[in-house]
Amino acid sequence: MKIVVPLAEGFEEIEAVTIIDVLRRAGLDVTSAHVRDNPVKGSHGIPVTADRSLAELKPAEFNCIVLPGGQPGSDNLRKSDAVISFIKHIFSKGGYTAAVCAGPIVLGHAGVLYGKKATCFPGYEKDCEGATMTGTPVEHDGTVITGRGPGCALPFALELVKTLAGEQVMKELVKNMQVYWMG
Repeated sequence: MKIVVPLAEGFEEIEAVTIIDVLRRAGLDVTSAHVRDNPVKGSHGIPVTADRSLAELKPAEFNCIVLPGGQPGSDNLRKSDAVISFIKHIFSKGGYTAAVCAGPIVLGHAGVLYGKKATCFPGYEKDCEGATMTGTPVEHDGTVITGRGPGCALPFALELVKTLAGEQVMKELVKNMQVYWMG
C-alpha cells in the first residue's frame, strides 16, 4: 500500500502530522508531497518539510490519497489540478480516497463523494458535492474515509490504519500510543 499526503499552504498541522505519523507507525509507505513550495506553511504558521514535490510523483504509483484539512489549505488543494488528478485516478482504480476537516470539499470537487456517506468540519457540508453528510467524527463508506476536524485526527488516522493495515495493527497502535478515548 502506497499512500500520498499532499500538503498545500494553509493545511491543518495537527491533521497532517497525525496522519503521516500514525500511518508510518503502522509500517505503511507514506509520502508527503508539497503542492507548490517546500517547506509548506500550515494554517498556524508551522512549516513542515514534505518528502517530495507532487509534480515529481505519478498517480499510478499510489493506492491511497489522504488530505489534511485546514484553511486555506483545503481551498489550495481543491484548486490544484494535480491533486484532483491524483484523487480521480486513485478512486477510479479502486484505491482509497480520504480527507479530514475541510478536506472532504476536495473529494467532493473531484466527484468521488456521490452516493457516499461522509463527514466534514461543520459549515463545509454544502461543498461536499454528492455526499450524504452524517456529522459523525469519522465516516467510512467503501473506499472513501472522512473525518470531521482536528480533534478527530487520531480516530481518523486509526480508521485508516485499520483499513489499510488491519485491525490487529490498529489495536497495537492504540495500546502502544496509550490512546485515551473520551466518551
